[in-house]
Amino acid sequence: MKLALITFLSAVTLACAADVPITQDELVRRTQELYDAIVPGNQAPWQKYFADDCIFADEKGRLLDKPKLADITPMPAGYSGAIKIEKPQSRIIGSTAILSYDADETETIFGQNLKARYHVTDTWLQRNGEWKIIASQAHRYYEDPAVGKADPKKFTDYIGAYELAPGQTRSVIAEDDRLFVERNGKKEQLLPETSEVFFRKGVEGRILFRYASTGKVDALIDRRNNEDVIWRKTK
Repeated sequence: MKLALITFLSAVTLACAADVPITQDELVRRTQELYDAIVPGNQAPWQKYFADDCIFADEKGRLLDKPKLADITPMPAGYSGAIKIEKPQSRIIGSTAILSYDADETETIFGQNLKARYHVTDTWLQRNGEWKIIASQAHRYYEDPAVGKADPKKFTDYIGAYELAPGQTRSVIAEDDRLFVERNGKKEQLLPETSEVFFRKGVEGRILFRYASTGKVDALIDRRNNEDVIWRKTK
């Protein structure tokens, strides 16, 4: 009888340990605790809330395991910042919980203020009555670069038609000290970073104009992720 009672109580204990509910508010609280620990270099929450066999894919596409992920150190002197969770959404089904949210980062480097926005999705898994992150993936929201100043006198070098392949053309035109690229009836302004490097609003990548040895522009370069698509100038 005593043995049966012990067996029953053990089974109840295991069943309870295997069924510990969690809420979105608690997931957000724990996640915010993780981010609050970054500036002081507090490793405890990272050790506590990430599973030993977790996979973390950061915004640069690097895969990190728990030893690398939890190896945080205090920010150096002159640096400060914070990351705040915004717009959380969750799906909690049984022993799995997914939390998806924006992470708004502010950083101050010797008095200069920087901002960045990320979107992160964490997958929490309940094991032995404990909820821990088994997988996490982050990506950074694209932000346009700061608009610089261009020399409108150089625009005459850029104006003309450019060809990628037969039948695939685009034109560069200037209007009132502004530069535009036009293709298939769609016109987009080229915003300057410098006099020879431009970007389009909301479009990742850069537009560059290449000068030949003759001193004249011979190509428009559409650069994306350090890879170039070259449009040769035809007129």
